[in-house]
Amino acid sequence: MKVPENLKYTKDHEWIRVEGNEAYVGITEYAQSELGDIVYVEVETVGETIEKEESFGTIEAVKTVSDMFMPMSGEILELNSKLEATPELINKDPYGDGWVIKIRLTKTAEYNELHTPAQYKALIGA
Repeated sequence: MKVPENLKYTKDHEWIRVEGNEAYVGITEYAQSELGDIVYVEVETVGETIEKEESFGTIEAVKTVSDMFMPMSGEILELNSKLEATPELINKDPYGDGWVIKIRLTKTAEYNELHTPAQYKALIGA
């Protein structure tokens, strides 16, 4: 189970990669393996500012639909357009081409509240 060292994680299995005052958000390899084959991603919150731990969209797998939660407060700038045609990118490359949203951070201090890779590995028993 990959847990990249350059990311931070949530208890709900989202990851975040911060680049200045913007960041990319996706779900972890653990989350996608638990969900199974991803068939659809719905994010209707582009342009909205969402608080940390609030739902920003849903991810649908063959057997279930799950909410996705904001790891940090921010304005949703973009949904990964590749996911419209190929949502299975989340299964194949959850930390790369399978990112879900890009956000503009509004509360950067929240970064220190996220799980480190070591803490996340402990959470999932990796």
